[in-house]
Amino acid sequence: MAGAIITLDEALELTRTGDVWLFRGRTAADRAIQVSTNSPVNHVGMSLVVDDMPALMWHAELGRSLPDVWSGEHQRGVQLHDLRAAVLVWGRRYGQRAWLRQLEPPPPREMEDAALRTVARLDGTPFPTTARLATRWLRGRVPDLVRRRDAEPDLETAYCAEVVAITYDAMGLLPSGHGPSWYDPGRFWSGDDLQLSGGARLGGEIGVYIPPI
Repeated sequence: MAGAIITLDEALELTRTGDVWLFRGRTAADRAIQVSTNSPVNHVGMSLVVDDMPALMWHAELGRSLPDVWSGEHQRGVQLHDLRAAVLVWGRRYGQRAWLRQLEPPPPREMEDAALRTVARLDGTPFPTTARLATRWLRGRVPDLVRRRDAEPDLETAYCAEVVAITYDAMGLLPSGHGPSWYDPGRFWSGDDLQLSGGARLGGEIGVYIPPI
């Protein structure tokens, strides 16, 4: 994933709604996700940049280090965070490297509105247990089960890639044929060549330098 490297401040200036953030860590849990999904990344989130508000990160995680912007509370699961703060937590506390992939062309206002409606619907959804996460990931790769059981997203729990996929689907960016559980963080890495609808595409990975404490 060699390429350009920019500062976090530069990334925050560039990012728009729909841009994807990818993270790669070195813990045993991080490596397990990378190996099981055959990708170099283990976490994905999405930028939400609306009007004059600071850039936000829309994702799902086990931790509750930061206040959720939507609810105002510290919570686990699906969360909306200040983007700068979220990237610093993932870089400094969790020891992750970060990359930005930009959505082209920039999304129109109706796509941003669809993303906000998804935030209102999903925010606070619990993160699945490890066993349930593995089961969901496996189900996503069995087409018959996807058609039979994932026709409607299971919103009792959600993991990071499902959150981005459900939001992208609401924005009209994903072609039909796959349920949310088909998506894992590696699907949003350039090596997987994710196909988007309506002529949209994700650019290559741009490395983001996270300053030390």
